[in-house]
Amino acid sequence: MKIYMDGNDTVLTHVEDFNLKETLECGQCFNFVRKDISTDNSFCYRIIAHGNALIVEQDNRSKEDGCILRLYNTDIHEYETIWEHYFDLYTDYKTIKESIIKGSGELQDIIKENSGIRLLNQEYFETLISFIISQNKQIPQIKAVVKNISQMAGKVIKDNGEEVYSFPDALELAKLSEENIRECKAGFRAPYIMDAVRLYLDGSIKEDEFIGISTDDARKLLMTVKGVGEKVANCVLLYSLGRREAFPVDVWMKRIMEHLYFKKDTDKKVIEEYAYEKYGEYAGYAQQYLFIYGKNNLMK
Repeated sequence: MKIYMDGNDTVLTHVEDFNLKETLECGQCFNFVRKDISTDNSFCYRIIAHGNALIVEQDNRSKEDGCILRLYNTDIHEYETIWEHYFDLYTDYKTIKESIIKGSGELQDIIKENSGIRLLNQEYFETLISFIISQNKQIPQIKAVVKNISQMAGKVIKDNGEEVYSFPDALELAKLSEENIRECKAGFRAPYIMDAVRLYLDGSIKEDEFIGISTDDARKLLMTVKGVGEKVANCVLLYSLGRREAFPVDVWMKRIMEHLYFKKDTDKKVIEEYAYEKYGEYAGYAQQYLFIYGKNNLMK
């Protein structure tokens, strides 16, 4: 991969194993919009993450040598300190995919056709609140609630003359009442959000509490938040705390795993344990490809 400045933009060429659309729209994040300038040959999105707004475009015209990414109004320092980590661009996905295929040949075609999905490294508190919101909601609804909360309590970010809002941190969100959060269309999740804010601010579930503990203990700690079950906890572990072995199991993932491996109704915990045994440290990556398999074969 090569990096250079073009005017005010950082440009990355020869970016392998990366697809912006697949990565953003697979259900792991919710604070983005697709821009109107997207074409058949390119995708363009505005992402709000880590207190910053980024407009990023992927040019697909040179697939053989990897894609080209343009990060608008972003210098190389900002790219290296925020976005390289956010997009997980330093991870060797070729090795990961080879390992998954070796243990699960039935996913070989899916992985080859969708080789550009990356697991994002998101901000922990925002991810926790976002996946509390996600319960029993579709992605457009989740995005709307995240946007509403950001507009009500977040900071203004100037983005090419347009005002957008960062997701509030715990102190900012604590200024809202439960009724305010309900006004953001959070519904029954509002008291769960309030409890997460309380536990975060008293130090019980801050990031430092997860350092040096097992993934099982980290999951149990997250589940001390009201309304946080196994699936939400695993999403937070996978998408923001670097626990790439976490394997979220929702209704669809349960059906996919039953279809591929169990051929019968199976407890979610059994499925999660089987996935870890089968995929090990790469279980979270495998989950993304399994979801696409199900989307293409079982969700039609």
